[in-house]
Amino acid sequence: MNPRLNQLQPYPFQRLRELFAAVAPNPALKAVNLSIGEPKHATPEFIKEALTANLHGLSSYPVTQGSEDLREAIADWCQMRYGAGFDLNLDPATQILPVNGSREALFAFAQAVIDPSKHIKRVLAPNPFYQIYEGAALLAGAQPTFLNTLPENGYRCDFAAIPEDLWETVQLAYVCSPGNPTGRVMSLSDWREVFELADRHGFVIASDECYSEIYFHEGQPPLGALTAAKELGRDFRNLVVFNSLSKRSNVPGLRSGFVAGDAELIQQFLLYRTYHGSAMNPAIQAASAAAWRDEGHVHENRRQYREKFAAVMPILHGALEFDAPDAAFYLWAKVPGGDDTTFARELYREKHVTVLPGYYLARAANGVNPGQGFIRIALVDGLEPCIEAAQRIVDFVAEKPVMQAVSR
Repeated sequence: MNPRLNQLQPYPFQRLRELFAAVAPNPALKAVNLSIGEPKHATPEFIKEALTANLHGLSSYPVTQGSEDLREAIADWCQMRYGAGFDLNLDPATQILPVNGSREALFAFAQAVIDPSKHIKRVLAPNPFYQIYEGAALLAGAQPTFLNTLPENGYRCDFAAIPEDLWETVQLAYVCSPGNPTGRVMSLSDWREVFELADRHGFVIASDECYSEIYFHEGQPPLGALTAAKELGRDFRNLVVFNSLSKRSNVPGLRSGFVAGDAELIQQFLLYRTYHGSAMNPAIQAASAAAWRDEGHVHENRRQYREKFAAVMPILHGALEFDAPDAAFYLWAKVPGGDDTTFARELYREKHVTVLPGYYLARAANGVNPGQGFIRIALVDGLEPCIEAAQRIVDFVAEKPVMQAVSR
């Protein structure tokens, strides 16, 4: 077996199962699971109809590059979403590649990008982070290097913490905006810093933007990497953006997303994926094209998340310490007492509410695990279950003297 597999840490939800293994939750209360970032809103009917109407496509092998129709639908969406005021000039034939969800592509991309001939290979990632970044780096033979994102720094990646002599070993940098789990959106000045570093040191930027369509003010979408590049007068060299229908369209089971950006990188990534066997199911391609061409269901999706945040945050204030996110559907909350794993376990035991300990989403870097003492609350269930869970959390904190919150 590949010995690098032994470097992988248990996935956060495996660790959560182990934490709860000997715990019997309160049987008098209905379970509310706010731990996993899995949308629970209904899948739009027109997507289901497009899927079933194209099942005849199962009789043919799909091409890895995806259908022309799907690539054009994605390019049109990118222009609409990221190109207000200017032309992105994304070529559907060379700068768009459909993928089987952003998770699969984020992992595979590192395998294609990392140069194994280099003695020292580094992959940068924010900390806390989406665990795929670390696994992708390790299995590509690279060393993950984590950049702590802390509340006192506005959850910004501190690139200045990387010593100058280490930059030449960096081959790939994952960035995530809106961030998981903090919900922070990168500013134009943040992007300027990342682009200047990439241009100076030659590393590739993988921009994970799968939460980009969950935001709070219509007409004010989060800044994306493609827009930032254009606004800064830059092309897409060494930049690839990853996005997905899972959160935007409530179809996590569809496993459909795309990468866009640097044509040369995408050409090489397509070569890798051709051998990897990563072609998208033809029926899913048709359903995906329909989803990318419709914004009505996305507006309704955002409305539901806005409603939940507006209801839940006032309930939780005073029990947990948190800031409203810029975007995405998470609350990143500091727990009273500072012990996030105990908090999550006892909350599950006594109130049958599942949240994810922040410790599981981070690694120790510069002497600190920046997830310790926090929990991630995913407001993915319906409005009433989220309100009920919030009230149970408040009751739980009130009943536990050691977990009493200090009001901000």
